[in-house]
Amino acid sequence: MAVKTRKQNVKDQPPQPNVDDRDRSPFVSPGTGKSRRAGKGTPFNSLLQNRNGLFPGFSFIRSKLGLTPSAFVKLGITLVFAALAGYLHWYHLSRLFENDRHFSHLSGLEKEMAFRTEMGLYYSYFKTIIEAPTFLNGLYLVMNDRLTEYPLVINTLKRFNLYPEVVLASWYRIYTDIMEFFGLPTKMCWSINRGEGMAPVDGCEGMGDPAYFYVTFVFLLNGLMMSLFFIYGTYLSGSRLGGMVTVLCFFFNHGESTRVMWTPPLRESFSYPFLVLQMLLLTHILRTRNPSRKTMWALGISNLCFMLPWQFAQFVLLTQVASLFALYILGYISPTKIQSLLVTHMITLAVCFVLMFGNSMLLTSFYASSLVSIWGIIALRDKFAEAFKPGLITWVMQGLVWVVSTVILKFMLSAIFGASDDAHISSLIKSKFTSYKDFDTMMYTCAAEFDFMEIETPLRYIKTLLLPINMLVVAVIAGRTIQDVVRFLREGEKYSVKPEDDDEEPEMLAKGELVYHSLQLIAFAVLAMLIMRLKLFLTPHMCIMASLICSKQLFGWIGEKFKLHMMVFGILSIMAIQGAANLQAQWGIMGEFSNLPQEQLLDWIKDNTQPNAVFAGAMPTMASVKLSAGRPIVNHPHYEDAGLRERTKLVYAMYSRKSAELVKRNLMQMEVDYFVLEDSWCTRRSRPGCSMPEIWDVEDPQNTGKVPLCTLMSRDSRPHFATVFHNNVYKVLKVPKAAKELR
Repeated sequence: MAVKTRKQNVKDQPPQPNVDDRDRSPFVSPGTGKSRRAGKGTPFNSLLQNRNGLFPGFSFIRSKLGLTPSAFVKLGITLVFAALAGYLHWYHLSRLFENDRHFSHLSGLEKEMAFRTEMGLYYSYFKTIIEAPTFLNGLYLVMNDRLTEYPLVINTLKRFNLYPEVVLASWYRIYTDIMEFFGLPTKMCWSINRGEGMAPVDGCEGMGDPAYFYVTFVFLLNGLMMSLFFIYGTYLSGSRLGGMVTVLCFFFNHGESTRVMWTPPLRESFSYPFLVLQMLLLTHILRTRNPSRKTMWALGISNLCFMLPWQFAQFVLLTQVASLFALYILGYISPTKIQSLLVTHMITLAVCFVLMFGNSMLLTSFYASSLVSIWGIIALRDKFAEAFKPGLITWVMQGLVWVVSTVILKFMLSAIFGASDDAHISSLIKSKFTSYKDFDTMMYTCAAEFDFMEIETPLRYIKTLLLPINMLVVAVIAGRTIQDVVRFLREGEKYSVKPEDDDEEPEMLAKGELVYHSLQLIAFAVLAMLIMRLKLFLTPHMCIMASLICSKQLFGWIGEKFKLHMMVFGILSIMAIQGAANLQAQWGIMGEFSNLPQEQLLDWIKDNTQPNAVFAGAMPTMASVKLSAGRPIVNHPHYEDAGLRERTKLVYAMYSRKSAELVKRNLMQMEVDYFVLEDSWCTRRSRPGCSMPEIWDVEDPQNTGKVPLCTLMSRDSRPHFATVFHNNVYKVLKVPKAAKELR
């Protein structure tokens, strides 16, 4: 093997198409419907029209899509630009990830340690499946897991949304089997001199390396997402320049748009690209008078792919359904179309419920209750028309009935199913508007990503002009919407949505997609302001909305096409000043992953403990213990389960002011053999009131003022525990043998 020396550590809306254009590809801007005179076509168009030309395959594809030669060329150009955008984003993500960690030169253990907290937990199941004798055996192990919440046996595929790991593991096994069959190498390995008196390690690069394979597919998926963003911006604005604006806005605000380059295994990395596809299809459905069954199927499949990998998807879809219901109330979408969308959502939810082995959180969610409530309101629309005069009062009553019925139905279903896993969400929202706080709530709110949006975020939006452009676009759409509402209130049903079989395009229906995107933007903004982590929905949608500065429908009053394009290029030039600086700052991040104390801990565990030894400790560390040492743990970072929250509270009593005897008894009841104590968890705090002892003071006020137990254990763990390992970060406490026999 070649010997390499590791580098020094640097840091520890569009014009509406005619009815005749409805069946064209959604990625081609609608034409005028006029035929090109003979002899006026381009040479390439003439070649496409000749079935015996040089490109008979292109002619076949064009005829299958039902496109004119010019439309086919436009589609091809759009797809080429989309592919380029996708490649650039894949390369950008891969480069940032490599620069930050020097990932290709890490040993297998270091690569696993780089997946901290819940990232390591998710990756551990990928590792379990690929290391099992067979794929089915690995699948059985993750569906009957006894290592994650010892001694419980849980179906982790049901609990943790692990379908991405199952799919990737199956692909990895197929890939390695094929390459092995043909005798082809899959990775390159070398010995790496780490310096500082540390032993050399072997590092591998290539698709045969499990961690390398895993992150490569994550980045490829998110590269495809950028291709979708270009297509989305092009379709929404009716201009390829709009697609360019969307992509550039995303790159200029990359640090506010995604964190996949730092945290590849998180659920959003797999889930969010399918939301982009889902919203693109929804835009096409809103624009089309009679969407085909294939389109509705595609919407349902993308919906399912968005929901399966991420437990939070239901909250995002709740905002989408609420926005669509607002469209219906205002008359921008017909009852028939919204009912079709609701049926698609319901079917998707039912399929997801089955594939998640009956996960009750899906049926007891506000999303599920909202679907039923809106369906009932639309089914009873004639009753509302009889009871109330069409207009403002009807709108308000429909909104009130939706809110009240959704809340009542949600809590009824929760009581029926006995579900309390999402109770912490209600507590978290409550804490945002009141002084309420408890242990579980503070575990979230003390983390910066779950706090309110910081003031620096909108300032960064302003510097790249993303916020001003969105305010302009939303103001124009809001102005036209207000005009529609006033006109409807004056003219009544004469200005409402016409029946679906009417040959004319209803005037309000034609604007539905723009109003929907504005409402969705507002919903995402509210989520992001309440929980900063959720700006990953807001910023990309702002990039989509920015494409509308290229829309003739909104800004045709500026003048001819040339003037509009010059204005857009001028705006992009100003945006690029701060945008380029942001990209330079990202490219300037150079580092190398190293965590010697944890490496020492994991090596000690593997060498000095039994394979069935049970561990407890801080959630991030427990994920690494399970992943790299393969030992059973009693708590982990996936905090969404009510039972796990109770377990974690018992374990974290070590960082409270309770007595050592009580804490030891709790650990014995959970059959813990070793506790990994971290002194930093005892002293650090993200802000006043957020250290672990201070959080416990809220939960356990009677012991306020006492010395934290973790401080006492750091000094001397006797007589309650025996210290069997320690370094400058970790201290392993063993439950005494005599106490263990009392189980």
